[in-house]
Amino acid sequence: MTINKTSSTAPVTVTPSVNSNKPLSSETKANAAPGKKASAGVSSQMQLLGLAKQFVLDGALLSPEKQMPIEDRARKRERLLHLRKQQNLEMIIQKTIGYCSDSEITDRADQDWFNSYLALAEDIGNRTMQDLWAKILAGEISQPGTFSLKALKVFRSLNINEAKLLAKACGLAVKDQGKKSMRILSGVYQKPGLFNMFDKHRENKINLAHWGLSYTELLVLADNDLIFIQETESSPVRKNDSVHFTYNGQQLTLTARKNDCILNFYKFTPIGAELASLIADNPDDDFLTDVKQQLNHHFATSG
Repeated sequence: MTINKTSSTAPVTVTPSVNSNKPLSSETKANAAPGKKASAGVSSQMQLLGLAKQFVLDGALLSPEKQMPIEDRARKRERLLHLRKQQNLEMIIQKTIGYCSDSEITDRADQDWFNSYLALAEDIGNRTMQDLWAKILAGEISQPGTFSLKALKVFRSLNINEAKLLAKACGLAVKDQGKKSMRILSGVYQKPGLFNMFDKHRENKINLAHWGLSYTELLVLADNDLIFIQETESSPVRKNDSVHFTYNGQQLTLTARKNDCILNFYKFTPIGAELASLIADNPDDDFLTDVKQQLNHHFATSG
């Protein structure tokens, strides 16, 4: 899946009443004019007032004669929270139907897994994230055991920006053929020897930051248990031997031009590789061209 920027939060019209012992600023008065809608340009105070009203937390901001009893406010907030959770889950189920087959016969889904899934998904209100949770549910029902509860808990902790960062990493990653192992190539070098010690191209790095994945962003992925931050390397590849990958659905074969060529990479964790299945192939031809150029001194590339 290509992560988009759809948001589930609709603009809110807010005309709050505020405790009389703190007068509204001129900016707040202007924004609170009848019929004026909240937008990205409103003040932080107006945004807070809108959220407080939406989540039934604005009681203390009202004048005493307009306040509901706090017990009633608490019950109203609890009722709205339950309704919001119900609405979130129903939206996810509605989206999931579109990803499920109406004819394919599958094994029976694990009800305990489904119950745990509901507890993790009920607070997901962002439409983009709801779509990803729908893909998780559809994938698990179609093939039980696809997504572990551990992976769901990690995914639940991701915000929308971190989910987009995972999508970016998937867009730069290669997979071993026939395996679930995923890695982001970061460079190449040849083991030092008598005949290459003065070769200025003996080691080449791929500038991942140029393609939107800086070291800081790699750290974010590592903090979320999606990749290993320690850069690792392949076994030495002998001259004329080949290494086979797929890059976003495209075949990529690297054939060593000389002995003892070694690839550097950042490897996805098992959880990262598991969640990567949510992201559709999205090859970047310019990135692939850059990778081939950086590897060209050591490997002939095809595919």
